[in-house]
Amino acid sequence: MSGVGSPTERYAAEPVDCSDLQVAVVAASWHDQVMDGLVAGAQKALADFNVTADVVRVPGSFELPVVADALARAGHEAVVALGVVIRGGTPHFDYVCSAATDGLNRVALDHGVAIGFGLLTCDTEQQALDRAGLEGSQEDKGYEATAAALLTARTLREVGGVGRR
Repeated sequence: MSGVGSPTERYAAEPVDCSDLQVAVVAASWHDQVMDGLVAGAQKALADFNVTADVVRVPGSFELPVVADALARAGHEAVVALGVVIRGGTPHFDYVCSAATDGLNRVALDHGVAIGFGLLTCDTEQQALDRAGLEGSQEDKGYEATAAALLTARTLREVGGVGRR
């Protein structure tokens, strides 16, 4: 499982107060069960780190970057992007995964904001369920992506990259 060595347990045991950060979550709508788990994990991390954030829903993972860009332009210091793409029998999977990943990376670099990368790119629905933070899941990628975004935003502030000064 890919979560081996994840610092998530440490973050959950010793969360940093990030209540002064401006944070948003943008979440795709495809695959309800997986997305419900990812959003719930993100909301748990936000609560653990004392952050209030709005959750904005978009149709699919392809739409994550454009809305993440708008949220960054609106002044958010961290944007958590949650989505899932499950491989099918066409190249659609490759195009959507690549476009969403490249777009989210561009938002981070263009705006100097932390992007929580919670885009699951899985071969099967079971792989997505195993990572969604649901009862019986082996990992909680919604929590992990949110914790990573919050801690990165805090670090960017410390190094003078972004944030309210």
